[in-house]
Amino acid sequence: MNYLTFDPYREFNRIFGGGTTPARRDREEEMSLGAWIPPVDIHEDQEKLVLTAELPGFKQDQIEIQLEGGVLTIRGERRFEDEKQNGKNYHRVERSYGQFVRSFTLPNNVDRDNVRARFSDGLLHIEIPKREEAKPRQIRISGDGAQEKRGKENKTIDVQSRA
Repeated sequence: MNYLTFDPYREFNRIFGGGTTPARRDREEEMSLGAWIPPVDIHEDQEKLVLTAELPGFKQDQIEIQLEGGVLTIRGERRFEDEKQNGKNYHRVERSYGQFVRSFTLPNNVDRDNVRARFSDGLLHIEIPKREEAKPRQIRISGDGAQEKRGKENKTIDVQSRA
């Protein structure tokens, strides 16, 4: 269940620009619509892609990761306990609750059979290794066969190649 509050000043700023950045404006619109999207960082090195999602307050069994047809999907739900236990009356609810779904299209150069995920301290880390043929490799260049037949010295040159 999402609780929405109306703030006329925020709406004024949203409509007339009021100095907010587009990213902040988008986030405020998401919050006002009740959508919840956890932030994700993605980085890459020569060996793998890594997605890191912020999921504070989650337990490992509340997160679902699925890989289908080259699309990695992360799902989960944070529930708000709206029981008025111990006479609690909420005056402000700013944390986001409800279901979320994030989907990412993976590039063709990754090894989809060896994706690994770990969850600790509210961070979900998903490592997607690159396929061997996508990793940089050394290619040796040698002289042509005619030089070898004449008994001349065969020179070899090393070059870097990215497939």
